[in-house]
Amino acid sequence: MRDIQNETDGRGVSIDQVGIAGVKYPVALVDGQLTEAGIADFDITVALSSVKRGTHMSRMVELIHDHLTELDPRRLPIVLKAAADVLEVHAVRIRAEIQFATEVAAPVTGHSAYQVHGLRLEADLSEGAVEVQSTVTSEVTSLCPCSKAISDYGAHNQRSKVSLMTVGTADTPYPISATEAVELIRSTGSAPVYPLVKRSDERYITMEAFDHPVFVEDMVRDLSIACHKLQVRHRVDVRNLESIHSHDAVALIDRR
Repeated sequence: MRDIQNETDGRGVSIDQVGIAGVKYPVALVDGQLTEAGIADFDITVALSSVKRGTHMSRMVELIHDHLTELDPRRLPIVLKAAADVLEVHAVRIRAEIQFATEVAAPVTGHSAYQVHGLRLEADLSEGAVEVQSTVTSEVTSLCPCSKAISDYGAHNQRSKVSLMTVGTADTPYPISATEAVELIRSTGSAPVYPLVKRSDERYITMEAFDHPVFVEDMVRDLSIACHKLQVRHRVDVRNLESIHSHDAVALIDRR
C-alpha cells in the first residue's frame, strides 16, 4: 500500500512539534516503593524535518502500549531514545499526567485515608540531550501572619495549592520522587491538610496553623530553599485560595 505520510515534501518548511495529544491509557505508576494503577493522559510529539510529509502517529500509540504502561519516570530517557528510533526522528517530547494517592494519618486519632495529588511528567530528547521535568501538585493550609498580628482573636486561613517542579537529566531523570515531593510540600505552610479528621484532630490542626502563620512569600521561599539544599533544579508555584479577599495570592520561584 502507498505510504503517503512517508513521502517527501517540497515546501521546505520544518515543523517544531507534530503528533498525538489527549491519549488516555491505563498505566501502573512506579514511584519508588509506590506502584499505583491509574489512567494517564499522554501527548507524544516529534520535530519533523522539512523534507518529510508526515509522521507515524500510529507508532506513537504503539509506543505507549509497549513502553509506557508501566510508567516509571526513571525509564523515560530510555523510552525517548526508543521513540526516536521507531519514529525516525532526532527530537521527541513525551508528556503524561496522572493522579496518585498517598495514605495520610490524622495527627491525633491516627485515622487514615487517602489524599490525592497530581503528577505531570514532561520528557524531551533534542540533539542528543535529555531533560525530564516532574511536577507534583498538592495542597496545604496557610494562615495569614498579618491577620493574626492585628486581630484581637483568630486569623483568616485557607487552603493553598502548591506545585513543585524538579528537573532531571539522562543520568538522574527523577531527582525527587513524587511521594518525596508530596512530603516536601506538606512540610510547607501553616499545617498539612488531612482527608479524614475527628474533633480532636481538628483542634490540633487549627492550633498548629495558628502557631505557624505564613505568607505566600514564606511558603515559596521555604520550599525553594529545601530544593536548593538537595541540589535540585526546580520551580515552585504557590497559590493561596484566599478566604476573605476577592483575589488569590500567588508566588513563583523558578530555579531551572
